[in-house]
Amino acid sequence: MIPPRVIRKYANRRLYDATASRHVTLEDIRRLIASGERVQVVDDRSGEDLTRAVLLQIISEQEQFGSPVLSVQLLEGIIRFYGNPVQDMLSRYLEQSLGTVMQQQRSVQAQMAKAMEAPLAPIAELTRQNMEMWSRMQAQMLAALNPQAGAANQDESRDAPAPGAQPPPDEPSPK
Repeated sequence: MIPPRVIRKYANRRLYDATASRHVTLEDIRRLIASGERVQVVDDRSGEDLTRAVLLQIISEQEQFGSPVLSVQLLEGIIRFYGNPVQDMLSRYLEQSLGTVMQQQRSVQAQMAKAMEAPLAPIAELTRQNMEMWSRMQAQMLAALNPQAGAANQDESRDAPAPGAQPPPDEPSPK
């Protein structure tokens, strides 16, 4: 697994991305996470891990100024679980549920990418099926218009022995 990108938080509350050698904002960190990067925010003086607090701050800003994901009812439910004996179970459930949603999202994106690579493949398959159906309809139409040709085809198929069938006892077997 790739190690997380280290972000240092200074006493003046500025954030510094050691990998990119530049100061970053909470929005920059949000974009990094949205693009799939893992981050770890550490206090520059003490080395304390501040990742959780910074991520909660990002979520809070997104909920306040962006398009909210967490409804009031959901937030109330989460608050009710704090200190509850099943708090750990809720945590694991939410992690697994979010993991499943993300996996499904990747799957849909892969299917869309596949469809974009060969956008005519479904149309080609439909065309093939239509041609087969058209050929069958044409054969039936010709048989209806020319009953002798249709009857001859039926006679031939009726007179021909079935594959693996034994000839009648009074006829000699072909050699």
